Amino acid sequence: MRIIDKEFKHNVARYVLQCALATLIIAIVLVFLDVLTHTATVAALGASSFIAFTMPTYDASKPRLMIGGYLVGISVGCFCHFLSLSPWMASLFVSQRISSIVFGALSVGLAIFLMVVTDTEHAPATSVALGLMLEKWDYLTIVFVLCGIILISTLKWLLKPVLKNLL
Repeated sequence: MRIIDKEFKHNVARYVLQCALATLIIAIVLVFLDVLTHTATVAALGASSFIAFTMPTYDASKPRLMIGGYLVGISVGCFCHFLSLSPWMASLFVSQRISSIVFGALSVGLAIFLMVVTDTEHAPATSVALGLMLEKWDYLTIVFVLCGIILISTLKWLLKPVLKNLL
């Protein structure tokens, strides 16, 4: 039974560098986003950092998928959030809790559907849709999320010659 990746001993510096990059980006994002209020959003960016810096040559880490997925997730999350606040929608549900459950599930399902249709599949971005539906946010939150995923994609692109798949 193996506990440590067999490639680790031959690539210690690479493992440390790539994981440190993901750590640095998330630290920058956490400075600007309230981790207690934006838990799902921060978690999504953490997952995207993992994908970008441990699987840099996989399709899942392409900028089109990462940035496009976040654009879809943000759009769907905002749409479902505002739809859930409409008075006629609120009257359809027995309680706010039921409404949140229905629109939270809808935000995930609709985000998945639109990502697949637009060829922008990025799994972590579905949690952005859910986070925007369920958590309190403002437009600055959206700006920081977009800046975060663009920063991740840009750094991955700039460091493409030195990044290798760790998986």
